[in-house]
Amino acid sequence: MRIGLITPGFSADESDWCIPALLDLVRELSFRHDVYVLTLRYPHQRRTYQVFGATVHALGGATAGGLHRLPLLTRGLNAIRRAHHQAPFDVLHGLWADEPGFLAVSAGRLLGVPAVVSLLGGELVALPEIGYGGQLSRSNRWLAGQALRHAQAVTTGSELLREIAAPYVGRGRLAVRPLGVDTHLFCPPQPDRVSENVLGLAGEFKLLHVASLVPIKDQVTLLRSVAVVAKQHPGVHLHVLGDGPLRVPLDTEAQALNLSEHVTFHGHVPHERLPDFYRAADLFVLSSRYESQSLVVLEAGACGCPTAGTAVGILPELLLPEYLAPVGDSAALAAAIGLLLEQRQRLAEAGLAAYRLVNSRYSLSQTVPAFEALYRTLASSSGSDAE
Repeated sequence: MRIGLITPGFSADESDWCIPALLDLVRELSFRHDVYVLTLRYPHQRRTYQVFGATVHALGGATAGGLHRLPLLTRGLNAIRRAHHQAPFDVLHGLWADEPGFLAVSAGRLLGVPAVVSLLGGELVALPEIGYGGQLSRSNRWLAGQALRHAQAVTTGSELLREIAAPYVGRGRLAVRPLGVDTHLFCPPQPDRVSENVLGLAGEFKLLHVASLVPIKDQVTLLRSVAVVAKQHPGVHLHVLGDGPLRVPLDTEAQALNLSEHVTFHGHVPHERLPDFYRAADLFVLSSRYESQSLVVLEAGACGCPTAGTAVGILPELLLPEYLAPVGDSAALAAAIGLLLEQRQRLAEAGLAAYRLVNSRYSLSQTVPAFEALYRTLASSSGSDAE
């Protein structure tokens, strides 16, 4: 098949983990198909290059907003038309429903090519108290609305997001198609390989959190829950991987909660180094106020690391109810963490269950063929000669 993917950002080369799940998807699709990637904003330079055999056309839109979005979208539409005239697409896929989804359906209607739109973020969410969500912007509401209205298929990465999307789409065109995890990179410790002791010796119980330090990830609730846990388990230690604008405020919050000896902020850690951190941790903790899916929880599970977290994204499909907490409820999150820490056997069983579930449902060997099957169905119904 000839597959056109439209995305806000994509890797500048094969070693750039701009959006790891998309790099994995493109790598796997390119083994069997002719893949063209139109990336609107990142890289910030206009250029055309190859990644794992896929042709990537970067428009270099960077942070263009307001009235400057129209020229960017026009250039995107023209780029898709030119690429189609060189070699016709069987399917177009907008990854995120606002700008990419709008371009996928607009080009698809113009060229007679079926379009898939994937909801991968907060396009249908509005959280004004933290300035998060596509529904806060009139233009984003319109772009996403057009994409969802005209796409031949709309996908989500979780059942929760499918429920949010249902009023906009309808079940006939809506399906859960999660992005997958590279289980060759993310896997349990190997008997013939010694893993680096990345978390050191501090703490009897090692908690891990991997996320950008931004309001939607709600690390304040995370820190408050750890403060509660530390009273019952003095040996607990939280390791936070990631950076962002809340780095200094979170450090101040940790000091105010007397957690200085219980928290380590590691800053940014390269994607390829993450497996060693998951393997070294006893428990992964997610505190987000919203997730469309949550790849980090799948990465942790693929490494045999269990999770406790807020009931967002894919977590209710993965975890027992007792390991889930309402959004923003530090006491409930502390209780879920404490429940797992009380018994090593419980931790081991949860880790094994997570590993089995991820490998049976969320590895690339399951998720990529699911997208391929969707592409073929749409291409067949439109009369394309998909292979």
